[in-house]
Amino acid sequence: MLIKTEIADISTPTGVMRTYIHRPTHTQKVPAILFYSEIFQQTGPIERAARFMAGQGYAVLVPEVFHELNPIGTVLGYDDAGRDKGNADKAAKDVQDYDADNRAMIEFLGKQNWYDGNVGAMGFCIGGHLAFRAALQPEVKSTACFYATDLHTEIIPNKPNQHSMDRLSDIKGELLMIWGKQDNHIPTAGRSLVYQKLTDANLSFTWHEFNGQHAFMRDEGERYDPQLAMTGYQLALQMFGNTL
Repeated sequence: MLIKTEIADISTPTGVMRTYIHRPTHTQKVPAILFYSEIFQQTGPIERAARFMAGQGYAVLVPEVFHELNPIGTVLGYDDAGRDKGNADKAAKDVQDYDADNRAMIEFLGKQNWYDGNVGAMGFCIGGHLAFRAALQPEVKSTACFYATDLHTEIIPNKPNQHSMDRLSDIKGELLMIWGKQDNHIPTAGRSLVYQKLTDANLSFTWHEFNGQHAFMRDEGERYDPQLAMTGYQLALQMFGNTL
């Protein structure tokens, strides 16, 4: 399936959010996936992952997650400077601002003649958390979270009762939770805490733990595991195919 890429500058309460849209070139209406990057925004690996999903028949929207904190078009490097800047941005943005970003994208989608009304979410690393956050929106039917960071911590700023794990009752769609057991950002105790809370909340979710390191989906660097990445894409596509 041939795809194309467009850019939309979407207005949010905290400023313009550059959003990259990868979607099929055909004229049929398609479901959409809100696709969340790591702290580095739309790097080459993130763009390739988003375009891969678009090639399966989805309109994939990749927002600049720290749009309030950087010039439009900012991409951080996979190096110490990029990591430090991305982590500083993560610590500077309140979790509820992502809710406003999600509302803006969903309202944008509703105005597009190529959108069929079905929307899911997907993301890697902090993007896995932000995809989880998107699942709070009633329109989101399913969400794929890959090694979602900081669900088990208070690192991302949040007001009382607004931490993502405090809002589980708002999640109505299906969740796909994928983890690497050798991920030093999300220890076993942290994963166990998230699993127990999702179970106690009686959410519809599947849970997969693989022998992989953090960022095993990223097709760049020594932690990339192509076999696990393919499995991850297959699991996500199976869920989206069933729900969207």
